[in-house]
Amino acid sequence: MRIDLHTHSTASDGTDTPAELVRRAGAAGLDVIGLTDHDTTRGYAEAIAALPAGLTLVTGAELSCRIDGVGMHMLAYLFDAEEPALLAERELVRDDRVPRAKGMIAKLNELGVPVTWEQVARIAGDGSVGRPHIATALVELDVVPTVSDAFTRQWLADGGRAYVEKHESDPFEAIRLVKAAGGVTVLAHPAAVKRGRTVPESAIAAMAGAGLDGIEVDHMDHDPETRARLRGLAGDLGLLVTGSSDYHGSRKTVALGEFTTDPEIYGEITRRAAGAFPVPGAGGV
Repeated sequence: MRIDLHTHSTASDGTDTPAELVRRAGAAGLDVIGLTDHDTTRGYAEAIAALPAGLTLVTGAELSCRIDGVGMHMLAYLFDAEEPALLAERELVRDDRVPRAKGMIAKLNELGVPVTWEQVARIAGDGSVGRPHIATALVELDVVPTVSDAFTRQWLADGGRAYVEKHESDPFEAIRLVKAAGGVTVLAHPAAVKRGRTVPESAIAAMAGAGLDGIEVDHMDHDPETRARLRGLAGDLGLLVTGSSDYHGSRKTVALGEFTTDPEIYGEITRRAAGAFPVPGAGGV
């Protein structure tokens, strides 16, 4: 089985619609795909309707969190999308995205970059606006050559010249909320140092003690040495180890299924989940 548990669609900051995403996943030979848009579940219905036979969908979300001033992302799988407390927290995070984006645009304008809200809104479309959309605007304006090059201290990285904070969940509260909604939590790309500061291992250990289920080890932003270190940490803390592409369509160079999760780990994730079940493809529409 080929299992990719971290992908994004146009419901957040990917470039493929949910329907296009699952069709591409099927064509790429995947058996299981996780749809984990940022702080939203709006892509579920379209993805399920288009799900090809032979492909199973794991519903999820990537939750924006912050601890001790460090931004981090929490992957949540197979939770009840309508559970009121978790839904309210997701909406609180999502509603803060527009004023935050406008604040970053204002800072870029002060730096002499002629980006506009209209340009960023066009790029975001119906998705939850975020830094990748602003980064895409910088590429369009020839300020940076690629989206990744915008995520530096010079521009949009945490603490960067154009960075603006937004409401982000406390990770311990996020774990509690996801668990109460029947879901499973995995810390996304915990050592992606290119993105800025990362959480210390002591914080990961504290999260493990609070019910964190796993950490994403096999990821494009982790080199082999880092992956080996994280595997050892996961073993010490009794955490599940996942691997995922973090696919964003054409916004990133990584391909669907470039990194995958072991079938036994996937089985344990589904065993622990009580809020939702994986959805088998029925041929799509």
